[in-house]
Amino acid sequence: MGNSADPGSAGEMALATPSEVIAAPVPVLPPVRVSSGFGVWLRDLVISLAISAFIIIFLYQPVKVEGTSMMPSLVDQERIFVNKFVYRLEPIERGDIVVFKYPYDPSKSYIKRVIGMAGDRIRIDSGQVYVNGEALDETYVPPEYTDARTLSDVVVPANSYFVLGDHRSMSDDSRNFGPVNQSFIYGKAVFGYWPMDKLGRVR
Repeated sequence: MGNSADPGSAGEMALATPSEVIAAPVPVLPPVRVSSGFGVWLRDLVISLAISAFIIIFLYQPVKVEGTSMMPSLVDQERIFVNKFVYRLEPIERGDIVVFKYPYDPSKSYIKRVIGMAGDRIRIDSGQVYVNGEALDETYVPPEYTDARTLSDVVVPANSYFVLGDHRSMSDDSRNFGPVNQSFIYGKAVFGYWPMDKLGRVR
């Protein structure tokens, strides 16, 4: 005799007691989310802030111009966007308006226009700028913003740039602190957004 069960030998069919009867499953409704609208709004807000932070940290930074050294191109208290990524894709060019750390105090930022590139010979004679012996045509400097300063020949070192303010009589620039090393330059002024009459591309 073994311990195996033989269904045929019992002769009876076991019936389930009432407590063992399995009822059909009842569909479960999803919980009602009273604050679902707020959740979507909060999610969108977080995503928007994350995108804005990414743009500000890595691409564009809003800055306020302080001072008159770049008039009339940029005026005191004007708001502009600075592209902090562009010089990873393209070289700095003559005529660019760049933002850089002030060489004598890197905690301060200056904004000026690039006049000379590495290897250029810069000379200023009674306000007229010469690059490699040729007079530079500076349409962005109106006659009332010129001055009569003279500067002996300066050869721009490697990886450096000679920068000037457009308001020559009111600008502290490479005539005073010399060419700026590229490592100090961290952005290009690209777009003005305030005041509204200055809205548009920075030139």
